[in-house]
Amino acid sequence: MTGDWIIAPILLPATLAGLALLLARTRPALARVLSLAGTTALLALALWALTTTTAPLAYRLGDWPAPFGIVLVLDRLSALMLTLTAALALPVLIHAIANGRDRQGAHFHALWLFQLMGLNGAFLTADAFNLFVFFEILLIASYGLMTHGGGAQRLRAGIAYIAVNLVGSTLFLFALATVYSVMGTLNLADLAVKMADLPEGDRALMRLAAVLLLLVFAIKGALVPLHIWLPGTYAQAPAVVAALFAVMTKVGAYAAIRFGTLVFPPDLPATGTILSDLLLPAALLTLAAGAFGALAARSLPQAASFAAIVSMGTAFTAIAGFTPQGLAAALYYIAHSTFAGALLFLISDLAATRPAGSRLPGALAALFLTAAIATVGLPPLSGFLGKLFVLQATAPQAALIWPALLGASFLMLLGLSRLGSDLFWKPQGPPAAPLTAAEVAAPLTLIAALVALTVFAGPAHDHMARIAADLSDPAPYIAANALEGTP
Repeated sequence: MTGDWIIAPILLPATLAGLALLLARTRPALARVLSLAGTTALLALALWALTTTTAPLAYRLGDWPAPFGIVLVLDRLSALMLTLTAALALPVLIHAIANGRDRQGAHFHALWLFQLMGLNGAFLTADAFNLFVFFEILLIASYGLMTHGGGAQRLRAGIAYIAVNLVGSTLFLFALATVYSVMGTLNLADLAVKMADLPEGDRALMRLAAVLLLLVFAIKGALVPLHIWLPGTYAQAPAVVAALFAVMTKVGAYAAIRFGTLVFPPDLPATGTILSDLLLPAALLTLAAGAFGALAARSLPQAASFAAIVSMGTAFTAIAGFTPQGLAAALYYIAHSTFAGALLFLISDLAATRPAGSRLPGALAALFLTAAIATVGLPPLSGFLGKLFVLQATAPQAALIWPALLGASFLMLLGLSRLGSDLFWKPQGPPAAPLTAAEVAAPLTLIAALVALTVFAGPAHDHMARIAADLSDPAPYIAANALEGTP
C-alpha cells in the first residue's frame, strides 16, 4: 500500500480551513458544511488507517529522503491517535452546530479545522522540528477557540494559557538547538540510530535535551507542577472547545511515548532511565493535585478540568516505565479518558443553558451519572477496565502507585457526588426545559464509544498491546524512513 495519502489528514483540514476563513462572514452556513464534511472525511481516513495499518508507512514531502527532507510516518500508534481525534471531533462539532455554539464567534470553523490540522500533524510527523511547528499551530488555533465568544474572564484565562505555552515553546527551541548541535539531525529515526553510538563526551548534553523535552511534554500533558494553565483554561473555555481539548493534552502523552521509546529508550546507555525517573513522581503528584482539585471544585466545568488532570496523571503513571504492558494500559486509558472527559464537558454545557436554581431534567441527571461513573473509573464502564489495566501494569510498584490511583479515584467520586447533589437534588425552582434530540445526540455518541470500549475491551487492549510491541521494536519505523541501521 502506498503512503502518498498520509498527507491528507494535514492537507485536507488546512485547505478547508482557508476556505472557511474566507466564507465565515458572508456564507456562514457553507463554512459549517465545509467543517462538517472535512471532519467526517478525517474520521473515514482515520478509521481506514486504523484498520489497515500494520507496518509503518512514510511520505516524503518533495521526495527528499530522510533526514534531509520533511517526512511523515503513519504507524499503528499514529493511526490510533488520528482515530481518537476524529472520533471525538465529529460528535462535538455536531453538538456545536446543532446548539448554535459555533455562532458565538466569526471564525469558529476555520479555527476548528486548523486545530485538527495541528493535532494530525503532531501525530504524523517524524521530525522533531516539525513537531514544534505543529505544536505552534495547535497553540494559535486553540487560543482562538478558547476565547471564542469573548468575555473578560475568558480573555484572562487565554492570556495565562498562551503565556505558559510560549514558555514551553521556548524550552522546545532550546531543546531542539541542543539536539541539533550534538547530533546534526532532528529526524526521529535518524536520532534513534545515532544515539546508540553517542560519544561519552556528548551524553551530558543529550541528557539535558531529554529533560528539556520532557518539560515541554509535561506542559502539553498538564503534569505537576506545569499543569497550572489547564484548570482556568478548560473551565473558562466554551464547553464544546473544552471537549475537543480532551484530546489536546494527549499530544503531550503521545510525544513522551514516541521519544521515550524511539529516541531515549530506557536501555540506552547515553540517557538511561532519566525519563522514567522524572515521569513517575510527576505523574503521582499530578494524580494528587487533580483529585484534590476535583474535590474542591465548585462548578462542573472546574471538576471536569481537574478530572482531565487526573486522567493525565493516570496515563503518565502507566507510561513512566516504558514497558510494553504499561504502554498498552496507557493507550487504552487514553482512549477512554478522551471520550469520558469530553462527555463531562458537554454535560456541563447542557446544564449551563438552563436557568440557575431550576430543577434540571432527569435525562441530564442520567447523563451526568454515566459520565461520573466513567470518569471516576467505576464498573461497568471502560474507566474501570482502564484503571484495572494500569494497576496490573504497575504491579511491581504496587505499594507506591496503587494507593495514589485508588485514592485519587475516591476523591473524585466524593467531588462529583457532591456536585451532582448540588445540581440535581438541591434546586427547588421551576423545572427546566427538557433535553432536545439535538442536545443529547453528541453525549449519547460519546457514551456509545465508552460502551464499545467496554464491550470490546479484549480486542481493544490486544490492539494496544500490538502497538506497544511495535514501539518496543523501532526497526520498522526506522526502515520506513529509509535509514540504515538499528538503534
